[in-house]
Amino acid sequence: MKKRDLHNAPAHERVAVINHSFPMLLRVYTLLALLALLISPTSAEVSLKVGAGFAAKDSLDCSHENNADAAECLAGLRWEPGAFEVKCEPAQKDRGDWLIRFPSPVPIGDETNDLVAMEWLLAKDAEGRPVKAPAVVVVHESGRSMPAGLAFARGLRGKGLHTFLVHLPGYGARTSERSGGIRKMLPALRQAIADVRRSRDAVSVLPLIEPGRIGVLGISLGGFVTSTVCGLDRGFDHNFVLLAGGNLADVLLHGAKDAARLRADAQKAGVTPDQIRELTRVIEPMRLACRVDAARTWLFSGSFDEVVPPRCSVAFAKAAGLIDGHHQQLPAGHYTAAAFIPVILDKVAQVMLTPAAQTN
Repeated sequence: MKKRDLHNAPAHERVAVINHSFPMLLRVYTLLALLALLISPTSAEVSLKVGAGFAAKDSLDCSHENNADAAECLAGLRWEPGAFEVKCEPAQKDRGDWLIRFPSPVPIGDETNDLVAMEWLLAKDAEGRPVKAPAVVVVHESGRSMPAGLAFARGLRGKGLHTFLVHLPGYGARTSERSGGIRKMLPALRQAIADVRRSRDAVSVLPLIEPGRIGVLGISLGGFVTSTVCGLDRGFDHNFVLLAGGNLADVLLHGAKDAARLRADAQKAGVTPDQIRELTRVIEPMRLACRVDAARTWLFSGSFDEVVPPRCSVAFAKAAGLIDGHHQQLPAGHYTAAAFIPVILDKVAQVMLTPAAQTN
């Protein structure tokens, strides 16, 4: 029927024409809607902009503990849970896609240091578009430029995971005049433990993060921080400890290379072995190892580690009751363990990308 005749056509003929045309119109509208979705930014991309803020709340829960020593340790590490804001800032060149900031739950009165920083490396698809995926908070080693931490953050992002390289107190964006020195480093680790635990709640409110699939991975110094964090409570869904373990004072007093340099710095600063034992006791992972979720924790140690004596890693694994396969002793030293980075990355990605019911 010609268009000009439709107005004067009988009602049943007009209905027939409309019914015939409707499927074609529906297909056209559907196609246009799909095109709009493809060319317009996603809600996550719109919300990720400089200055964007996200409301977060601490989920810390370490109120119940029967072991007297563990309870005393928790009393010295816990803070009063509260609300806080997470903000997006521009990333530094070649240092991730965004810099995520939030306040430390245990500030020391230093404005620069007390604002936690995390470099966010976005998980992306083959076309470079951000995608929804699990996340891993990476806690770096003692190197000032955090090369090992950055290597793991980039490697895990390449496996399809969002990664967040958290800057420990006195490092990176948190460097201030109050940073540095053995007398400051050990007390700062208490703040580091709180910051890493709060990072879980900061990450959970960001777009593109799969809920219930947030892990933490700590390397060397960051590994000792992580060992204590996973004993605080069961905030992270999976814990990965690399080249660390327990008995931190033993490492500082008897370890070689990096540990020996710290020991020499302590001697120059007049810090005695007894003071090292006292300072490290506050943050000692072994005191909370009985609280670690063994089924969700993996430890990678070096059988010939010259910085962290292997006995320190073995002691933590036993105290935490790590199940078969969750303590992998690599035939390597502290630095030659770098050769096993691909193996570790594969394992972490496998755990993080596997549904919880199938993880082992």
